[in-house]
Amino acid sequence: MDKVRLDKWLWAARFFKTRSIATDVINRGKVRVAGAAVKPAHEVKLAQAVHIQHGESALDVIVTGLSDVRRGAPEARALYEETADSVAKREALAAQRKLAPEPAAQLHGRPTKRQRRDLDGAKGY
Repeated sequence: MDKVRLDKWLWAARFFKTRSIATDVINRGKVRVAGAAVKPAHEVKLAQAVHIQHGESALDVIVTGLSDVRRGAPEARALYEETADSVAKREALAAQRKLAPEPAAQLHGRPTKRQRRDLDGAKGY
């Protein structure tokens, strides 16, 4: 197997749960191959660089294996190798999230009747 469709490869490598999700992400331009936006039918080859924007994080991987069949996680992990720069960025982002305050830390139960009236007045009800 020399070439595999990008959407199939992303699905087989377990970056996305379904091929249709992988196709949607590719169509939105969140996946780039060798720095260029591509279509879902783009053929992935060995040693190509793939950039995947997945939520807040971004992954830069090098294709080390090809498969169009979804298998177990250890086999899927063998299809790509994440770059050292990508690992460092991902770990820095995780550390930053860990140090950030909890968004709901200032909320304490239900609002009182006065607080509810103030909220409704601010919203224009």
